[in-house]
Amino acid sequence: MIFLLLIIPMLIFARQEPALAMMLSLYVTLGVFLLLAVRNPGQNRSLIAFTAWSSLVHGILMGTQALLNIVGRGELVGVAVLLVIGVALIALAPARQPASHASAAALAGRSS
Repeated sequence: MIFLLLIIPMLIFARQEPALAMMLSLYVTLGVFLLLAVRNPGQNRSLIAFTAWSSLVHGILMGTQALLNIVGRGELVGVAVLLVIGVALIALAPARQPASHASAAALAGRSS
């Protein structure tokens, strides 16, 4: 729901803050796909990993820019949020299944 609620500020900021609207559009879309991935996290490990690592890289870049005064220090709040999201997704990501278990799970999923 949170991701879908971001559509409202995205539309409001489309003219006033086009860069913010652009970022919100990416996160709203990614959030919707993450919500779909929750149904079967083992099958969507790459999406979860992409979200985790891109959040970490984005947070580190923003943090570095804030510390070098390239962007405002207020961005550090967003940095903290991105780092928490990245670490949480990595910690909660499903373990990689061995090939024999993965194929057995896939076959079991097809028969049900």
